[in-house]
Amino acid sequence: MDFESLKQSQSNFDAITKALETKLTPEDQSNKNKYQDDRLWKPELDKTGNGYAIIRFLPASNQEDMPWQRVWSHAFQDKGGWYIENSLTTLNQKDPVSEENTRLWNTGVDSDKEIARKRKRKLSYYSNILVVSDPKHPENEGKVFLFKFGKKIFDKITEAMQPAFDDEKPINPFDFWKGANFKLKIRKVDGYWNYDKSEFEGVSQIKESDDQIKAIWEKQYPLKAFVDPSNFKTYDELKEKLNRVLTGSRITETVDNVDLPPQESTTSVQMPEVNESKPASDEDDTLDYFSKLASED
Repeated sequence: MDFESLKQSQSNFDAITKALETKLTPEDQSNKNKYQDDRLWKPELDKTGNGYAIIRFLPASNQEDMPWQRVWSHAFQDKGGWYIENSLTTLNQKDPVSEENTRLWNTGVDSDKEIARKRKRKLSYYSNILVVSDPKHPENEGKVFLFKFGKKIFDKITEAMQPAFDDEKPINPFDFWKGANFKLKIRKVDGYWNYDKSEFEGVSQIKESDDQIKAIWEKQYPLKAFVDPSNFKTYDELKEKLNRVLTGSRITETVDNVDLPPQESTTSVQMPEVNESKPASDEDDTLDYFSKLASED
């Protein structure tokens, strides 16, 4: 899709809305890995434990159809160390952890069910964003980044596109011309990042001229790499690693295995990342939680 087609399609609102309605099958369910990469933007909390920024979700990149990609993964620790891997259920394929969780759950034993819960899949989304305001790091303002987020923020997007009340007009947050800035408001609740107060502003054009808008669009990153099968380990490789982690037969790697799609000219420095909800939700654990556990290996 070229820029003129993008403008005429209004970011393909109908197709995006339809994608929101796609039900997750039993083959899909969970993610948690986030690492340092100069393409990724992340908010930062102030000394009071709150965070604030304004971002703008961007439409599909050139030659792509959707403005986001969804990735499931697992992250848990056992005798052999950490298992942190993208789940093949992202690609609608069988995954050894999901199979093992199903086996545990079907025993009907409460202790087995609890193990399955702790190993459940986590869900993350990736989109391109424009950073409009970043008080902690103003040097990021006006730049295009990748943004990884979880179910809570995706629910905000869904509510904007499919409002629950008749007096609310649906908007496409990913549209350059008729989208809206997103006010990201973060609070610490029970030690975890909470996004409940985040909200979209009114509809606005992202920049005054099409030339300025096109310049933003040309800086966007491709997202299809996140679901490229070449960026996933095979079933047999995952099965072998799962066996090592569960049996402790060999010390496995820690948080250095699930990579973002590679950059063309730079090498990412991987490290645990901030996450956004409680352990029982479909969201990521907090940076403190990850750092603490990783240091115990």
